[in-house]
Amino acid sequence: MNRRTWAPRGETPVQRAWDRYDRLSVLGAVALSPTRRRISTPFQIHESNIRTDEVIAFVKQLRRQWRQPLIICWDRWPVHRSAAKRLAASRLKNIDIEWLPAYAPELNPVEPRWCHTKHGELANFVPHDTSHLKRNVRSSLRKQHTDHQLKLSFFESAKLKL
Repeated sequence: MNRRTWAPRGETPVQRAWDRYDRLSVLGAVALSPTRRRISTPFQIHESNIRTDEVIAFVKQLRRQWRQPLIICWDRWPVHRSAAKRLAASRLKNIDIEWLPAYAPELNPVEPRWCHTKHGELANFVPHDTSHLKRNVRSSLRKQHTDHQLKLSFFESAKLKL
């Protein structure tokens, strides 16, 4: 995504990119510990569109990582709704789903996370191919894990007090 660029006067800047039929999809969370002392930012990168099975696998991974009850706040994306139905019918216990209001991405603390990566760190980034993009997305998301102030800002932008 282009943010800003420059070129000598009279010359149009050109950014060349590979064939954009390849894609990456990322599942992620901004997780707050019950004591509200730690914020985690787990993620998974997929080289295809995210489907219900990937969302279920991600929730199962979170469940294994944190043995405490999970409260998941999801938007109303059809894949999330499908995953919620399957989770309710599964043997997984202590997982509650809370739904964000429809058409309210500003209330979701994960949205500023994606925005920081896409429009901040990777603005004007032109990858050579999907693996180059994947490495840089992974690097950006991993850096977020160590920046406590940035993680706090995800909640602040959603107007959630910790």
